[in-house]
Amino acid sequence: MLEQISDKLKQAEKIIFVTGAGISQESGIPTFRGKDGLWRKYDPMKLATIDAFYEDPKLVWEWYEERRKNILAAKPNLGHLAIVQLEKKKPVHVLTQNIDGLHQRAGSKNVYELHGSIITIKCTVCGFKDKISTSFSKLPPLCKCGNILRPDVVWFGESLPQDVWQAAISQASSCDTMIIVGTSLAVSPANLLPIYAKQNGAILIEINPEETPMSGTMDISIRSSAAKALPELVTVF
Repeated sequence: MLEQISDKLKQAEKIIFVTGAGISQESGIPTFRGKDGLWRKYDPMKLATIDAFYEDPKLVWEWYEERRKNILAAKPNLGHLAIVQLEKKKPVHVLTQNIDGLHQRAGSKNVYELHGSIITIKCTVCGFKDKISTSFSKLPPLCKCGNILRPDVVWFGESLPQDVWQAAISQASSCDTMIIVGTSLAVSPANLLPIYAKQNGAILIEINPEETPMSGTMDISIRSSAAKALPELVTVF
């Protein structure tokens, strides 16, 4: 199928990657919903909310500390590295739903973190915000102002950072190729990004081992993992 559009891909002037948990899973980071999901006795839909945080900040922080430890021990995989290789040939931007920073650690320069970063910590009251990769000796951690710190991530029910989201819309609306990797785009508003790209006439390529609700809108669906498919795909460009 790729051979049919290889000429178009070689002529691509702006490529957007939209990435989700599937690409990070191949680096050993468990997903929310998979069989290896974190803290299976808890419902992440209930833990990852502002209400849960204020109801039991210690429990939520224990969960996030385990996630942070796992993420910091992980390394970018061949999928992340393939995107970096493509960046050496073409203008590439990455719009990611992941909060693990693996794209940046792989070497990607233009990364938009739609759901924030688990490494960045912010105060619930004052304007403090910083990247903190060390573990906290006491949970929940407190800011110098005396209030509770929280991960700078977007919890269920919270809005995406508007500056990042508007930039993501702009990038998606001006690309000629969008590659959607490891995500079914079941979460709004990120699932609007392929629509913005399609309105610009972009080619949509999906890489996912399983069919997704958006497979029908794709020009090409590759049923494979990111670490396997991306190194092969980027050689076409």
